[in-house]
Amino acid sequence: MKIKLGYIGITLAILLSGFANQGIENKPTNSKINMHSDHSSSGEVPKGVKEAKNPTYKVGSKVVILADHMPGMKNAKATIVGAYDTIVYSVSYTPTTGGARVTNHKWVVQEEIKNAGEEPFKPGSVVTLLANHMPGMKGATATIESAERTTAYMVDYIPTTGGQPVKNHKWLIGSELSPR
Repeated sequence: MKIKLGYIGITLAILLSGFANQGIENKPTNSKINMHSDHSSSGEVPKGVKEAKNPTYKVGSKVVILADHMPGMKNAKATIVGAYDTIVYSVSYTPTTGGARVTNHKWVVQEEIKNAGEEPFKPGSVVTLLANHMPGMKGATATIESAERTTAYMVDYIPTTGGQPVKNHKWLIGSELSPR
C-alpha cells in the first residue's frame, strides 16, 4: 500500500508541475527556457534603430524561418516587415515578474539596452533590458551571452503549430532565415 501511495504522490507532483509551467518551454538541447506567449508586437522600433542599407532580405521578401526560438516558429513561412542594421545580443536574465531564469534569449538589439551607446557590449557584461518581448523582460538585469553586428529582421509569420498569425515578431537574423 505504501508503494502505491508513493507512486500516486510522484505522479500527482509531476502532473501538477506540468500545469504550473504552462507557457514555459523547456528545451533540453540548450537548456533554454522560453516564455513567449503572445509573439506579436506593435511593430514599434526602438528609438535609434537604423533601417538596413543593404539587407539580405528586403522588406516584403518571403522567407522560411530556420530558428526555433519558440514553438511553431521553425519552418514557418514568413514575410519580412523590417530590416535594421544593429548589434544583436543573446542574453540571460531573471524576469522582473519572478520565475525561472531565461537563458540565451535571442535576440535583443543594441537599442533595447539601457545606456547602450554605440560600442557593443562584451560577453559577460551585465546590462538592464529595455526590451519588452516577454513578460518580465523590461527592466530586468541581464548578462550578455553573445554579440554580433548584423541585420535584425522583424517578421510576420503563421506558426506551424496553428493558431493566429504572428505580427511584427522581433528579432531574427539572416542565418535564421531562408528564401522561399
